[in-house]
Amino acid sequence: MSREYTYQYKDTALPMREFSKRRQTLMAQMEDDSIAIIPSASLQTRSNDTEYKFRQDSDFFYLTGFLEPDSVLVLLPGRTAGEVIYFCRDKNLERELWDGFREGPEGVCRNFGGDDAFPIDDIDDILPGLMEGRERVYYAMGRRPGFDNNVMAWLNTLRSQARTGSHPPGEFLDLDHLLHDMRLFKSTAEIKQMKTAAAISCAAHQHAMATCQPGMNEAQLEAEYLHQFGVRGGSAAAYNTIVGSGSNACVLHYVENNQTIKDGDLVLVDAGCEYQGYAADITRTFPANGKFSKAQAAIYDLVLESQYAAIKKAVSGNHWDEPHNESVSVITQGLVDLKLLDGEVNELIETEAYKAFYMHRVGHWLGLDVHDVGDYKVHGLWRTLEPGMVMTIEPGIYVSPTNHQVAESWRGIGVRIEDNILLKRKGNEVLTDAAVKTRSDIESLMQGASGAAISGRTVRRAPKSTGRKAKEKTKAKKAASKKITSVRKAAVKKSASKKSVAKRTVVKKKAAVTRPKARKKS
Repeated sequence: MSREYTYQYKDTALPMREFSKRRQTLMAQMEDDSIAIIPSASLQTRSNDTEYKFRQDSDFFYLTGFLEPDSVLVLLPGRTAGEVIYFCRDKNLERELWDGFREGPEGVCRNFGGDDAFPIDDIDDILPGLMEGRERVYYAMGRRPGFDNNVMAWLNTLRSQARTGSHPPGEFLDLDHLLHDMRLFKSTAEIKQMKTAAAISCAAHQHAMATCQPGMNEAQLEAEYLHQFGVRGGSAAAYNTIVGSGSNACVLHYVENNQTIKDGDLVLVDAGCEYQGYAADITRTFPANGKFSKAQAAIYDLVLESQYAAIKKAVSGNHWDEPHNESVSVITQGLVDLKLLDGEVNELIETEAYKAFYMHRVGHWLGLDVHDVGDYKVHGLWRTLEPGMVMTIEPGIYVSPTNHQVAESWRGIGVRIEDNILLKRKGNEVLTDAAVKTRSDIESLMQGASGAAISGRTVRRAPKSTGRKAKEKTKAKKAASKKITSVRKAAVKKSASKKSVAKRTVVKKKAAVTRPKARKKS
């Protein structure tokens, strides 16, 4: 059985040369006489004979683009018989009938750049021979205990044959050190994928804000996001979506999403889609009824101010911690101004008093994983930011409902605002800027003041008044109309006396109106 190769995301897939270039870059950094072993993810049982939805291991995907489970990539730089070796599931027409198409060894060589490929069932017989004669093994030990055991078994097989002249590797090196540093810097093709993930996620946030209203369940609002991710081309949510209304917003990793959204609640939503393996990560906080209260507005504006300040510090040449420190400075000063903290700002920062309200750091790396790989410190010092890195900026303030040190009006307010930032040679680019975040824009969107169309969908307008309110509104309009009529009649009556310029003007206007009638009579 054969077929013409089609990539899972055929329309805008990364070209296969991108994966080949990554493999060559990694091998160029490996020491002489070495071997790298990179396993794929495996299917995980959910219950009985059903599995969780499969997602490929990010490291394996980064180097191969191959999406099948139970596979292994082996890199052997300098090997004349072939440097790129795959082990994968063999062709099996019966299993393909149940589980779907398999590339098989031939398909992997043809479509994924393998110099050679073997059935995964033969790995115990073949891989020890590929390790033999190599001085060192690059492998991420400790991440997959089951596969770790396989690697050690292959090594012990070679050691047991030492008397017959076998030469096993004598050193293990951490593959993550090289591979994860590569993943930290995004190529032009990767940035394109991340911009698409961001655009889909922004549209979902816009749609959900326009849809949200008191009385909805948090799960219903989450469903709006997931639906938008799917219909706009995303493969899935990049992580468990957080929809925290009211005091639930003060729980940093709240994922139950099962409470009723009440009138007057703020709703904190942390949601982003995955597109072709790449994640977006956006948080927006908005009022369920479309209008911030005074206390909510004060906290929200402070968080937004801190985010703007932190984004300005997220530029090449600065260190990783500079955006965070800037956000801490702005938030601490703001908490003092709002009388939520008492004391001298520098001392409050030094003693970390602000952590009662702002307990997490301002961001993280972003890429194939939502909390992407890459060192934050190098040789014990905060890393210098460089072009091609993508990070999040997400300050927040969370006033616990049990914090009795503050006035009751503040309690239960949780606000976080998060965007995705691409570092450039000069400055940065906010990839998620399309999702509105100023209070005026959020309120305008939710109340439907502009009636603008967003991504093909019309923003809902504020519902028309009904019942008693509608009658009162109609009565007020009639009263205003009568008042206007009375004023106009008085003005016409005064104009008849012609005692002022203003009166003469009224007369002229009246004559101008009556002249066409006179012409009609003549």
